[in-house]
Amino acid sequence: MSRAGNAVVLGASMAGLVAARVLSEAYDSVTLVDRDALPDAVAHRRGVPQSRQLHVLLARGRAALDELFDGLSDELHAAGAPLVDLNGQVHWCNDGYLMRRSASDLVGVGVSRPLLERTVRARVERLANVRFRPPAEATALCGSDDRRRVTGVLLTPRGGAAYRLDADLVVDACGRASRSPTWLAALGYPAPAEQRVAVDVTYVTRTYERDHRHLDGLLGALTNAVPGRPRTGIVAAQEDGRFAVALSGVLGEQPPLDDEGYARFAESLGQPLISQVVREATPVGGPALMRYPASVRRRYERLRRFPDGYLVFGDALCSFNPVYGQGMTVAAGEGLLLRRLLAGDRRRLWRRFFRGAGRLIDGPWSIAVGTDLRFPEVAGPRTPRVRLVNAYVHRLHAAARTDAVLGTAFLRVLNLVDPPHRLLRPAIVARVLRGGARAG
Repeated sequence: MSRAGNAVVLGASMAGLVAARVLSEAYDSVTLVDRDALPDAVAHRRGVPQSRQLHVLLARGRAALDELFDGLSDELHAAGAPLVDLNGQVHWCNDGYLMRRSASDLVGVGVSRPLLERTVRARVERLANVRFRPPAEATALCGSDDRRRVTGVLLTPRGGAAYRLDADLVVDACGRASRSPTWLAALGYPAPAEQRVAVDVTYVTRTYERDHRHLDGLLGALTNAVPGRPRTGIVAAQEDGRFAVALSGVLGEQPPLDDEGYARFAESLGQPLISQVVREATPVGGPALMRYPASVRRRYERLRRFPDGYLVFGDALCSFNPVYGQGMTVAAGEGLLLRRLLAGDRRRLWRRFFRGAGRLIDGPWSIAVGTDLRFPEVAGPRTPRVRLVNAYVHRLHAAARTDAVLGTAFLRVLNLVDPPHRLLRPAIVARVLRGGARAG
């Protein structure tokens, strides 16, 4: 891939780092700009409020990041992050049914957000044609005289005067706080249509010393929220010999922050493996709370007019309910998509990128939104297809108690390895209808 021109990436979180990695192969220089001073050590930072929450890197996300950053999984594992068979080493309790486990090739990484982000950022820092600017906030796009092309961005450093940074391509990886619709409007472009599904989720994560007596010696456990009990619990092994526990509630349910209230909330999940960790394990640090009001998808792929020299990436395109762990995996997939597109004709790059990203997002969006719409209190259209699929998946979970084939099929979709329609293959439908009478 030949290099030409200069690219600027706004936002140095995971999506921005992925974008910078890909752009380094196609542009003479890449500049990363973030509002934060980026820490040299593995540490939380203000600009990533979700960094204190439990993170899960899905199997597809791990594979995609390994493709972008060769050997990343091995590097994380060497730093203490466990590699986890997401089928064979995790207790899955879906809709109240404990799934039958089996060994699989669905391998994730048990890693905290600070370790993952710092490891990836170190890789990007070593790229010869990538540089990080001092902290500054992007406040506007700069356009050509005819406004058909973005030619740079206006940056305002802390306590300093605004300045212009010229670029042949600007990528907005600013996450959910993206101001792209406003910036584009200032250049005379329409805002994208927006889909919003209000879920009103509150998460509280605590970290504990890992004891191999817990979780029957496995590396994770999950029980999901269901209508009538809008509460979720997740335990995941991480680096430094720790378990991260995330308890969450939708529709206004909020885990308490005190020890006893947190433990009682865990017990209300009906999954003793999780509540035992909370009751018995030694906590490391205090609880971290985060609220997530709504999943938001901006439909840039439907726009007919858009300036050349500009892209929107990651959570700035689509922000998913975090309980499904899809965001980093989708961002990594967008990175691979952008790499393929940059290897060809770059004219009207925005159109081909947004259309391709839209197809990438369709599957995980349907999983997240379709599942959230099981709750009558969540506003949104419930088509006959949504109702049918939710009823079918509930029956699949019941059958997966004894049929490991169904559990594997479900987890392949959840990990974004297979598209959702793979659960409707005749062989899978037949097993669901038989109720798992014949175990795989």
